[in-house]
Amino acid sequence: MTNRDTAGSDETRLPAYDRVDVSVLVVGAGAAGARTAIELAERGVDDVLVLGKRNHGDAHTTWARGGINGALGIRDPEDSWAIHAADTLNEGHFLNDPAKVETVTEQMPERLRELDEWGMDFSRTEDGEIDQRYFGAQSFRRTAFAGDHTGESMLDTLVARAQELSVPYRENVMVTKLLSDGEQLHGAVGFDMDTGDFLLFNAGTVVLAAGGYAAIYNRHTSRDDENNGDGPALAYDAGAELMDMEFVQFHPTGMAVDETDPEWEPWSGRLVTEAIRGEGGRLYNAEGERFMERYSPDQMELDARDVVARAIAKEVAEGRGTENGGVYLDISHRDEAFIRERLPRMYERFQELGVDMAVEPVEVAPTAHYGMGGVAVDEYGETSVDGLFAIGETMAGVHGANRLGGNSLAETVAFGVVAGERIAGRVDGPGSLPDSVVGGVAEPHFADLAALAGRDGAYDVMDVFTDIQDLLWDHAGILRDGESLQAGLDALDDLRWKAADLDVGPVTSPSFEFAVDVGFMLTAAEAVLRGALARTESRGAHYRTDHAETDPDWQRNIYFERADLGGMTGHTEPVSTPSQAVQDALDEGHELDYHQLE
Repeated sequence: MTNRDTAGSDETRLPAYDRVDVSVLVVGAGAAGARTAIELAERGVDDVLVLGKRNHGDAHTTWARGGINGALGIRDPEDSWAIHAADTLNEGHFLNDPAKVETVTEQMPERLRELDEWGMDFSRTEDGEIDQRYFGAQSFRRTAFAGDHTGESMLDTLVARAQELSVPYRENVMVTKLLSDGEQLHGAVGFDMDTGDFLLFNAGTVVLAAGGYAAIYNRHTSRDDENNGDGPALAYDAGAELMDMEFVQFHPTGMAVDETDPEWEPWSGRLVTEAIRGEGGRLYNAEGERFMERYSPDQMELDARDVVARAIAKEVAEGRGTENGGVYLDISHRDEAFIRERLPRMYERFQELGVDMAVEPVEVAPTAHYGMGGVAVDEYGETSVDGLFAIGETMAGVHGANRLGGNSLAETVAFGVVAGERIAGRVDGPGSLPDSVVGGVAEPHFADLAALAGRDGAYDVMDVFTDIQDLLWDHAGILRDGESLQAGLDALDDLRWKAADLDVGPVTSPSFEFAVDVGFMLTAAEAVLRGALARTESRGAHYRTDHAETDPDWQRNIYFERADLGGMTGHTEPVSTPSQAVQDALDEGHELDYHQLE
């Protein structure tokens, strides 16, 4: 049901808004949101609405290229879900929630077969089975793939399945606030990015599948209008806790380019998939040395992402980098036909830029890629706010201190099923939207949005946006220390003042969208900086030059929540232990032998 409301008598201060009543609102139309909606539809819940910030089928999932993990055992029959879990815990430096890890790894063989049944265009073995490739830090070949466009093929498959089930969808809608009293979720508010109309969603359950926060850094693998911390910031504002926000994965291989060249500049930091190294790609410094032999002689280029990223950063810092501040990634020892078949999108991208991967190397450097942290949730993906779920990259718990490549897509479909099943078992209509929430939360927020639109402020939106990104890269990047982190927090306070005085266009303008994003980014940035300052050790993707060792006493997760009087307050909790099956797999000590690829 949709109503047109003009609440309040002073219509010059409170704009009109549309009201939409729905039982389950899914915020985010990537793989996590789509799989949740599919599960709900298959369980008979038809009062669902999926919201996407972009056109239908255009979500960040499409940028995930390398593959999706699941212990099918097609190439390596000795693999198992328990070994997959052990690899995930090892890569996460044992800061993961073992129960959530096991939820994902136990499900994934079935989820892969399900995607196959729904028509996903997997690459195949000669026998017609789903093919699986090596990926960094994995003991066996368990990464299923569709060339180097796995995310795109997967999302196409999920969207097609959702359409078969007639799942309702609304595109180009941005959610700006959740309606909550701190304990119970009542819905959400936002705006139509095409028309500028304000929207109030009365929903008994909201699922946040809105991505992560890696784009708060100036070199990142996302589009600038994605992964700005929307999901974590929305949940935090509604009363949920954030967890592990200090852990940001810097992918070793983003594009290193001449940023003065207008043809190359837009590609700076964009992902050069790990699949290239999974298919035998090698890293060389500017002196022609295959430098990973010094850092990781056994696992080489397929060691953990944090290890490879720090190795590249060190090579560059010590003067052995390329002209564009990176190193060389070379797969030219493979046949052109092999590269075209296994890495078609990468080959085409560089070919269009005048580089033939079959003949010459490409330049790469670390780039912010994934936030391991996010919203703290229970075993079903539900937050401490009743009725609010967070899944996919928006949630925390699966990846610990560093994510195992190929696990991000796995997490989306696994927890989409878990959350969908849980919600379906208790959904009971849109719920009652209290007048106190409408008058005390929604309508003041609409008034704030209306006041933001067309504001004649002193600071350009994109200047502040990029200032936040630069601040995070400079103060909470690959190498961190206490003094720099504190300086970053101090500088963030100055940016808050600027953010309160932005020069903003109308609701339908890009500047309005990015002005809202600035607010989300400030929340995510503070949590990253505070978490990194508090964690006085090095673990996984978090490396403190002033605390270079891993401290066993820090095998704890850091949580942040809003204090009653405002501000961010934190506490820590110890990590739980894995099941006996996974502990046995850990004790067996499985490890990739890179030299099988030679």
